[in-house]
Amino acid sequence: MINFDDTKAVFTHKSNFELRKSYYLFSILQHSLLVKIGSLLLKISFFLRLPIKKLIKITIFNQFCGGENIQDCSNRINELYEFGIGTILDYSVEGKENESDFEKTKEEIIQTILFSSKNSKIPFTVFKITGLGKSSLIKKASLDFQSLEDNELVELNLVAIRVDEICRVASENRVSVFVDAEDSWYQDYIDKVVESMIFKYNNEFSIVYNTIQLYRHDRLQYMKDLISRCNSNGKKIGLKLVRGAYMEKEREQAFKKNYPDPIQKDKQATDNDFTKAVEFCIENIETVSLCAGTHNEKSVLHLTSLMQKKAFKKNDSRIWFAQLLGMSDHISFNLSKEGYNVAKYVPYGPIKEVIPYLIRRAEENTSVSGQTGRELSLIKIEVERRN
Repeated sequence: MINFDDTKAVFTHKSNFELRKSYYLFSILQHSLLVKIGSLLLKISFFLRLPIKKLIKITIFNQFCGGENIQDCSNRINELYEFGIGTILDYSVEGKENESDFEKTKEEIIQTILFSSKNSKIPFTVFKITGLGKSSLIKKASLDFQSLEDNELVELNLVAIRVDEICRVASENRVSVFVDAEDSWYQDYIDKVVESMIFKYNNEFSIVYNTIQLYRHDRLQYMKDLISRCNSNGKKIGLKLVRGAYMEKEREQAFKKNYPDPIQKDKQATDNDFTKAVEFCIENIETVSLCAGTHNEKSVLHLTSLMQKKAFKKNDSRIWFAQLLGMSDHISFNLSKEGYNVAKYVPYGPIKEVIPYLIRRAEENTSVSGQTGRELSLIKIEVERRN
């Protein structure tokens, strides 16, 4: 049984100063009103060009990001690997809306793949398809593809070409790449593109991973059908399983636009589907490579238990656990200590450019029940242990 309360193993890499800084940061993040006010002030400060970059860098940026560019991330990559934890490099610039930015993002993602191919400490890279094309166009393609005009089809084809270039480089360098799931109104198009990449590149090895958000009630069946098609066609498939964190946003949109709510009726239903998804992947492990992207201790223990029952090695190359940088270190470090494959999402990018990502991280910490409280309690235990 893994001891997630072993704070000595979890926080060995943090100095007393860093530990206290994390404590103060999570103390703020547990208050949703403070997060909303802080997010607004952040946007206003950048708009007014106030000199707050250094303050952001030493607080929330250092907690959740690896650096401003790939090279900047080297210290964090090495630090994690010292404790047996891999890095998932994540270029986290969001919200761009012109072709030159999309090309720049594509080239940066390719650079992460090439960098990873020369560094065994980086088992995966990751990207978002909305970083490679207009979000409004991807939404329209998902919701009503038939209504696209000729110029929009040309533009959409460029998105698919960019995705294919990324996956081709990943395939040539044998670097696995995660394609992140996004809001439901983008996901149909994302699934179509990712599936085409899976069937093109996942021949002997899971190069392309699709992400399954189990807080949607239709995703378990979608995943089963996808695995079945891969089985029938002799293809490997990579799957990253997550719960998802934007129920309020999804429900609000469904109510506003008067369409059926895509979200599970409650958290228990999400938990149940996550468990079933993990079990189905393990049953099909000859086809599936699995990454359990979870901050849930019960889900982690369930998967480790399944591995033991199946007599899988702890470091079976087909099974990974992943958490976000700066969060759930008690899971990541203790799993690694026991010999399991673990990787941290390490986002990077210019501070101003990753503000949308940082705001989402802050909001997620306030919306995930018990998450921030658990982080705080463990930090407090470690502070007291050191004293």
